[in-house]
Amino acid sequence: MPRILSYNVHRCVGVDRILDVGRIADVIAAQAPDIVALQEIDVGRARTGGIDQAHQLAQRLGMAFHFNAALRIEQEQYGDAILTALPERLIKAGALPGHPRLSRLEPRGALWVAVTIAGVELQVINTHLGLVPREQWRQSEALAGPDWLGAAVGAKAVILIGDFNATPRTRAYRTLTAQLKEARRAAPRPTRTPTFPSTMPVLAIDHAFVGSGIVIEAVRTPLDSISRLASDHLPLIVDFHLATG
Repeated sequence: MPRILSYNVHRCVGVDRILDVGRIADVIAAQAPDIVALQEIDVGRARTGGIDQAHQLAQRLGMAFHFNAALRIEQEQYGDAILTALPERLIKAGALPGHPRLSRLEPRGALWVAVTIAGVELQVINTHLGLVPREQWRQSEALAGPDWLGAAVGAKAVILIGDFNATPRTRAYRTLTAQLKEARRAAPRPTRTPTFPSTMPVLAIDHAFVGSGIVIEAVRTPLDSISRLASDHLPLIVDFHLATG
């Protein structure tokens, strides 16, 4: 059964303020995912020692990776990544719209990779939306539009996953559930499964939205001490299978 894991790694800095790429890798490896969607990855940034976190995590996990820089400051980059050891190909990486009146907000983007599972291409789109409700809504509209989900028309095996900074009550969440099922609600045993903050999770803001070709088996988060410490988010883990027929 395939497993996808989404994880805002907080630039590999834990709630104890310790930078530890290896600890993040250990949290991921303990869940044995087939596909990993990461948010808040630093590449070549002075604040995290100038290392390429996407490359280091992929190397530690024995996976290939694609990275999309939502933010570039000269040689420094910050954004999202998709990792997998399965056959894959990059479809698209790009920016999402910001708030029309708040130009200084952190830029956001999305990354789309097709991963082949049992001869079927699964379309995986990883993203990290903004913090301001109107910004989130504009970004969710863009993802639901012709450049992203619209371009995947006909591909029933699609997963839109990541840190949406949005609870089920928000307009951004409703925009996406108008097209896709939210994994928690599609599971055999629907669950709330909060992911933030990691030390005492109360908010479900990391989500997986899936197309009709995806059957959800289970959704969970690890609650062990290392997972609670390694980042300010908990990983969201989704077990699924591809629908037949």
